Amino acid sequence: MNTAASAATHASHTAAKTVLTVLFSAAICHGINDTMQAVLLSIYPMLQQNYALSFAQIGLITLVFQVTASILQPIFGIFTDKYPLPYILPLAPACTLAGLLLLSMATSYPVILLAAGMIGIGSSLFHPEASRVARLSSGGRFGFAQAVFQVGGNSGSAIGPLLTALIVLPRGQSAIAWIAPVAVAAIVMLSYVGRWYSTWLKDHARQAAVRANTKVFSKGQVLRALTVLLILMFSKFMYLTSLQVFYSFYLIGHFGVSQQDVQIYLFIMLGAAAVGTFLGGPLSDRIGTRSVIWLSILGALPFTLALPYTNLFWTVALTIPIGLIISSAFSAMVVYAQELMPGRVGLISGLFFGLAFGMGGLGAAALGVLADTTSLDFVFRICAFLPALGILAALLPTGDKALRPA
Repeated sequence: MNTAASAATHASHTAAKTVLTVLFSAAICHGINDTMQAVLLSIYPMLQQNYALSFAQIGLITLVFQVTASILQPIFGIFTDKYPLPYILPLAPACTLAGLLLLSMATSYPVILLAAGMIGIGSSLFHPEASRVARLSSGGRFGFAQAVFQVGGNSGSAIGPLLTALIVLPRGQSAIAWIAPVAVAAIVMLSYVGRWYSTWLKDHARQAAVRANTKVFSKGQVLRALTVLLILMFSKFMYLTSLQVFYSFYLIGHFGVSQQDVQIYLFIMLGAAAVGTFLGGPLSDRIGTRSVIWLSILGALPFTLALPYTNLFWTVALTIPIGLIISSAFSAMVVYAQELMPGRVGLISGLFFGLAFGMGGLGAAALGVLADTTSLDFVFRICAFLPALGILAALLPTGDKALRPA
């Protein structure tokens, strides 16, 4: 009896270790994926200088990159909800790698746009299935798992500017190719994740089918909640886009900061966003996703309103609470939406990650045109009011398991 119990306990611990290994492998690959993407964003000042680009053209690069992801991600998510494709995961970093290598060799603006599109396609392949794997490996701690997965991506976004400052800017555009080894590492890890996912599908096919047919909210509640969530995502990602795309230009033009120092300030802002993303997941498991969504959007408003009117020190300092607070919303939004529509994890993940890219891309293009016709100072003053839309979180349905710890 004791031997049997000991064996069962050992098997349980081994399974738990395997699940955590899968979760953290997916998160690390998310970090690698977003590191490669962040390199594209970080070299905007260099591209602008090398090719004499306008702010509108800079915005168009972001639009191509993010719209390719936003259009394909939900389509891919819908397909994989019905026909899971575990072994397609390694293709995502391979596609992103191809885009980076093309970017390192680009000699014209159209080729830069093509490279940006390939990087966007890599994201569209990665996020729906990788997000699903994170949920499957959560052990019921959906907020924690989604936060770990998402913080991997945010950490990658923060590391990207550092790699740009250390590797690309001193050596030039061709040095982008030096980042290739991390993409190869992601291909290897995602091959492992794909094997685990394939085994899980074989062992849990019936359970997944039951979950897919479970209804938690009425169609009216789902439609209302999704509408509110999309508006909140617009406010969140439109503001974050103003920071991620134009913050470096703002610091250079407003305070005379050097391109290399800008990468450090970007790292501070994006690092704070990574910490906020992680904290938001466990917090949503504890107090509910709706509460976190409410606090994380509206709570950033005092800091965003102050940022356009401060000196360099306080501008950088204010990006820390802004990143911490506003970034904590995304994990909670994804988990909330996944509970709204059980069994449609691929659709929800693709839709939300895709819309995040799409809204950011449209925002970058629109803000680029606005900056060309007015000024970056004006853009930052207008965007400061976007978190006020967080008050709409009061309209989200209450009282069900999407809003309470799993």
